[in-house]
Amino acid sequence: MTLFFIFPLFLGRFGASQSRVGFIMGIHSLMAIIVRPFFGPMIDRKGGRKISLLGLGLLLAAMPFFHFVRDAGFLPFLLRALTGLGWGISMTATITICSDLAPLDRMAHSIGVIGASGLVASAVGPMLAEEIARSLGFGWLFNAGIGFIVLAFLCLLIVREVPRPERNGRSPREKTFAGLAPALIFLIALMPVVHGAVRSSVIYFIALFGKSLPLERIGPFFFAFSTAAILTRLGGGDLSDRFGRKRIILPAALVIGLNLFGLSLVRSFWPFVISGFVAGLGQGLIFPALSTYLIDIIGRERKGFALSLYLSLFDVGMAVGAPFFGWISDLWGYRSMYASAGAMILAVAVLFNFKTPEPKRASPESP
Repeated sequence: MTLFFIFPLFLGRFGASQSRVGFIMGIHSLMAIIVRPFFGPMIDRKGGRKISLLGLGLLLAAMPFFHFVRDAGFLPFLLRALTGLGWGISMTATITICSDLAPLDRMAHSIGVIGASGLVASAVGPMLAEEIARSLGFGWLFNAGIGFIVLAFLCLLIVREVPRPERNGRSPREKTFAGLAPALIFLIALMPVVHGAVRSSVIYFIALFGKSLPLERIGPFFFAFSTAAILTRLGGGDLSDRFGRKRIILPAALVIGLNLFGLSLVRSFWPFVISGFVAGLGQGLIFPALSTYLIDIIGRERKGFALSLYLSLFDVGMAVGAPFFGWISDLWGYRSMYASAGAMILAVAVLFNFKTPEPKRASPESP
């Protein structure tokens, strides 16, 4: 689905406003939000293979209809909603399948390595999409999307289901956030929401921002972003396993926030690419630390539910952030949009660091 990072350029052909683009792009995340709470506990009970195949099947069914988009109206909105539904199901199930093999005391590092595969797609996908769209047109881009989903479906068909651990009859929702005050629960939930919101300002609008500078190509931004995030996850993905989740979350949020301020000042190609690299460093640190923070709080035996909750909260931010930052861009421009996104994540990260508890880190002997 990283091929669709440049979909706003396709919508721009129809004279769509930035807020309209934000709504069309953001509905993808909203549908993932709606579906994940239902499928997370189901994954904990039944395993993820069949559920992931279901999600990929929905993606495959929706993709051909992108060929019939002729405006920025209802059809692209509906198709983005359907792809969000399929993506929300398949991504949660697939990550859970992979993380079931993770050692207990290396959970953040393992999740970081799992996520590195998605970052490879984020590096290659937009650059490939840009070349396909420039050389062959967006129709062939949609065909490429169909082809990659078919390959993913075939790969998953040959994967064996990971045996589920004995749960002793406990519900995936049992004792979630037990003993925490409502204000702390809200703050814990707010951090991935804000992270998702500021991420949407980059994912959904960076192509349009790059073209406004104007830059001939924006693919190198995504390549630099993904390269940095992959290197960070492979080389430093275990930092929160060794030093604690919050000691990594705050510095990562500072890197992301300060880089957004820097992005608001960019006017040429190389600072633009460097900003993508720095953004990738922050993302490479924050994703495994913050997602594993929720697993530690909720419990590893409810990992499917914890991951679905984290991804749902992140997607809430993506869904709300896309139209919100599109509205800011319509009123004050891209530079104000990125500056406001930087201020938002810095403010929430400081509150999160000083107010939320540090969960106990698991040991290999933990049950």
